[in-house]
Amino acid sequence: MTAAEFNSELTKMQDKLKSFAYSLTADSEDAKDLLQETLLKAITYRDKFVNPVNLKSWVYTIMKNTFINNYRRMSKAKTFMDNTKELYFLNIPQDSGIDSPDGSYTFQELSKGVENLEDEYKIPFKMHVEGYKYKEIAEHLNLPIGSVKSRIFFARKKLMATLKDFHPQLV
Repeated sequence: MTAAEFNSELTKMQDKLKSFAYSLTADSEDAKDLLQETLLKAITYRDKFVNPVNLKSWVYTIMKNTFINNYRRMSKAKTFMDNTKELYFLNIPQDSGIDSPDGSYTFQELSKGVENLEDEYKIPFKMHVEGYKYKEIAEHLNLPIGSVKSRIFFARKKLMATLKDFHPQLV
């Protein structure tokens, strides 16, 4: 399939893709962004596309995966470590009080606790909190995935021990 044919087929699908994007995001502006990002990825990775019969499913898969990855990234950005024994993560509501003096103090305490970790624990932990997947961290640090997981686990345990008096006030 030539580039012109590929682009023509993408253009024909645009309205249906926009409807699918809206069904995923439930917001017209987010749907437009998702559509634009999907089309950009499809054009960028056109050389990866092999079978012209499955173009529609290939592009829909790109859109669905892009939406899922963006959703996970946004969820990660809104998570906060809970100090319960079970190591659960809680989503912070928008009105979390982080901008308050108490909120900034607790954020400073958390940051200080993370910075006090040894590098072998701090680096994988910070990468994990920033949204990197275990596999990406393992490749970046040239470590087995099991080592990455255990270092992140031990970083959490050390933080919980260091910050045992820390109790976030969730509204």
